[in-house]
Amino acid sequence: MNWQPKSTVVVPIDFSGHCVEAVRTALQYVEQPAHVHLIHAVVPLESNSPAVLWGEIDQASREQRVREYFADYTRENNFPGITVVVRTGTPGETITDYAADAKADLIVISSHGYGGVKRLLLGSVAERVLRLAICPVLVLPRGDDD
Repeated sequence: MNWQPKSTVVVPIDFSGHCVEAVRTALQYVEQPAHVHLIHAVVPLESNSPAVLWGEIDQASREQRVREYFADYTRENNFPGITVVVRTGTPGETITDYAADAKADLIVISSHGYGGVKRLLLGSVAERVLRLAICPVLVLPRGDDD
């Protein structure tokens, strides 16, 4: 992998504590913060979910709430000028599709490091991104305190 500055670095965000370090790492690879694209994939609502049936929640309101949370997240973590993206879809596919469309030079993703049954039940977004990405992927391991 070329260590020269990147024009676009994509960082998937699930708002866990691991993500802050991924953003800080991504910022080291770019010349301007706007070249770092934070993406959160909102999993589509099930049409038979009670909140959907009662009309209390829809996909647009969920995406808007994530955008609002992103504004707080970037301000609290002192990430001004970073590009923020919210998409609906399965996380692994949504992240890699966005990275391809944005012509990303690199994806920086944190791994929760789950194993065994927990990984089987929760899946692994980092693994899916590794399999589907058409650009290099830097996977950051979880910290020792997790």
